[in-house]
Amino acid sequence: MSFTDDLSTVADPIWDAIEDHPMVRRLGAGTLSTDPFEYWVRQDYVYLVDYARVFAYGAATAPDLERMGTFAELLDSTINTEMDLHRAYAMEFGIGEAELEATEASPTTRAYTDFLVRTAATGSFGDLVAVLLPCMWGFNETAERLRATGKPDDERYAEWIDTYAGAEFTELTTWCKELMDDVARGASDAERERYRDLFYESGRYEYRFWDAAWRQEGWEL
Repeated sequence: MSFTDDLSTVADPIWDAIEDHPMVRRLGAGTLSTDPFEYWVRQDYVYLVDYARVFAYGAATAPDLERMGTFAELLDSTINTEMDLHRAYAMEFGIGEAELEATEASPTTRAYTDFLVRTAATGSFGDLVAVLLPCMWGFNETAERLRATGKPDDERYAEWIDTYAGAEFTELTTWCKELMDDVARGASDAERERYRDLFYESGRYEYRFWDAAWRQEGWEL
């Protein structure tokens, strides 16, 4: 059994909870009000900025040139391609670039991205991979589950499902899972347990990210 197969015992309850969240259920059904999803789009833009920083740390701490190159490519594609696509997608909801750039990180977004960047900056390469994986795996799993029940009539929500259940993102998810398996294969029992704990914490933030959008979480002060 691979390490990520073993991680499924931790991951599956999180993916189940995300799938069962009212925001995700309504996204899949095409009945989701645009307000919480527009909130999600704005916060995800903020998230992507720090997610790119994690790729930068991955390139800096990668143990070999091949992995260094892959993380450098991911950094470049996130900043110069994915964020442009995100801006275009946001415009489908009437959210302009200036509004995206002015978005303040919510308490959950701030906590999640601080956790990711802190782990990438102070932890090992394996720690970085462990906290990176839940975002890719969770989006891919959620989108595949929603696609299996039939795509919504709202083309904007159908596009979200197509993007994250599509071949390109599935390939990226598979790469990250295989990277986690490779790193864990040479790790000690204590390191593997730490990877498991970090993965779980990052996965919990994935759930909270959806929930924060549903509640349109803000700062009280």
